[in-house]
Amino acid sequence: MADLHTPRSLIITLYGAYGRRGASWPGGPKNGVGGGDRPIPVSALVRLLAAVGVDAPSVRSAVSRLKRRGLLVSARTADGAAGYALSDDARQLLDDGDRRIYGRAQPRLSDGWVLAVFSVPEAERAKRHLLRSRLSRLGFGTAAPGVWIAPGGLYEETRHTLDRLQLAPYVDLFRGDHLGFAATAEAVARWWDLPGIAAQHEDFLARHEPVLREWETRPAADGTAGERAYRDYLLALDSWRRLPYADPGLPVELLPDDWPGGRSAEVFAQLHARLRDAGSAFVRPDALVRP
Repeated sequence: MADLHTPRSLIITLYGAYGRRGASWPGGPKNGVGGGDRPIPVSALVRLLAAVGVDAPSVRSAVSRLKRRGLLVSARTADGAAGYALSDDARQLLDDGDRRIYGRAQPRLSDGWVLAVFSVPEAERAKRHLLRSRLSRLGFGTAAPGVWIAPGGLYEETRHTLDRLQLAPYVDLFRGDHLGFAATAEAVARWWDLPGIAAQHEDFLARHEPVLREWETRPAADGTAGERAYRDYLLALDSWRRLPYADPGLPVELLPDDWPGGRSAEVFAQLHARLRDAGSAFVRPDALVRP
């Protein structure tokens, strides 16, 4: 997780945690930082990112890059100040990610698998690269050249993503069971880098489980509790939100006995429940411009 906590990543995490109205996850930002998807003033972005160690020039540089990528759009706040809001595409990406990040059901072996079989002409190799990249980010493993596999529960999200990126014409999707010849657990160990995924879970635990334990023993809230809750939650969410994509959510029967994924998911769930709303007290005072 060496690339965690970059300014760009933290800004997207901030918008995902506090900058959307009516987000679909439990305990989500019902009113966003400004009562909805209104622009966040530049001054508020600088203040909120300073709390997690990002200086003002880095914030402005990251915002410019996110704007060029079409994830943020310039907009004026209610009082005419310069600000930035999520683009429609960025909002859709964040909404799509909520189910994975904030609570995916435990998969069952009986759910089967989804296969993506694709062929992209050599003249369109850029789309081939994009297709492979997106399937990987969705959590697919490689069963064979041009044949990618994922737990059956990822079918709807896969179909939606491929449609949105206009990649559907190059892909055939299938659902079914694994019938052999190798035992399914052995096959899964070939299709995914399980040690690499486990290492990401362990890294998350090493970073954020001590934070949870500290909050569990922390005395009654003081005047800085809101800022600390915001900081600890934003960093935990920024670390966590990649993991449900790296880890496709394999049935427990197919995983090693000491698999750390369940423990890391529980640690994040507890941090979310304990810190998300507490952190909003620090986000709201001057991050929003009241209508």
